[in-house]
Amino acid sequence: MNNTVEEQSAEPKGGKMSRKTILLAAAAIVIVAGAFLFYFFYLQSPRRLVLARVNDERITVQQFNKEIDKLEPPLIRDMFREEPGKFLDRLIVKTLLLREAKKQGISAPVQTYKDAAKNPLSSDESIIIEFVAKKFSSPPEVKREEVEGFYKMYKDRMEGKPLKEVAPAIEQYIREAKRQDALEQYLVELRKNAKVDIDQERLQKIAVKAPDMNTEDDLKKALTSGKPVLVDFGANSCIPCRQMRPVLKEVGKEYSEKAKVLLIDVYKNQNLAQNYKVFMLPTLVFFDSKGKEAFRSVGMMEKEKIVGKLKEIGTGT
Repeated sequence: MNNTVEEQSAEPKGGKMSRKTILLAAAAIVIVAGAFLFYFFYLQSPRRLVLARVNDERITVQQFNKEIDKLEPPLIRDMFREEPGKFLDRLIVKTLLLREAKKQGISAPVQTYKDAAKNPLSSDESIIIEFVAKKFSSPPEVKREEVEGFYKMYKDRMEGKPLKEVAPAIEQYIREAKRQDALEQYLVELRKNAKVDIDQERLQKIAVKAPDMNTEDDLKKALTSGKPVLVDFGANSCIPCRQMRPVLKEVGKEYSEKAKVLLIDVYKNQNLAQNYKVFMLPTLVFFDSKGKEAFRSVGMMEKEKIVGKLKEIGTGT
């Protein structure tokens, strides 16, 4: 009897231990899962991910995305997403200018809905414009010698007009150039004196891959292929170059059996830009089937003219 009682009392004790172990394991899982969710849905939220710290202010991923989404046309947004560092620099300068403006007591004017319709600028933009206008309100001095020197240097572009006639326009141009130089120098000093910390790793993570471009080896192979070649010497950061891409892709696809169409980034292939004397972007260079330059055009070119020139140098119909 005693043995039976002891066996019966020992069994529930083991069961309690098992349930306790299960409960502890379940609690541990809940804690780990909670920490996981907290990390990814709270700490990793775009509004909490800091891209840069500017003095005592933060620029988050959410702010970055919000500001970049305002850009028009979409092509500009795409280009800045490929090189987010450039747009982040803009936001840093904007943050610094707003800080300086607020130190001067400048605030955005109160607007009604009618005012907002007439003035699409945000309150921050309005504050910055007012601050810059006040900061550089005094017009820079322009000496007569500067006007005369400018006229002498660009006399061939004055359409035969005498100095007396164009002097006011030249003076205004020099004055505005000096004002712009002063603003740029001020921004350099402002940035230099600020404490700016950028999370480079996070910045790289939000970067979008830029469109692929051809290489120097691709160009060498194309020029020895026995087919006419069209090379767009441009860059991913060049707006007209990017606007030409759809046209060049169409031509490349339609004439894939008769010609080669290449895209060369001059900033990544500076030696090619020097060898082919490319000074402006985009520059379209047409080569005949023997690899010799037959024609070149600077700036954007219509599809019909591109196709016509390719036919002219050897693609046929």
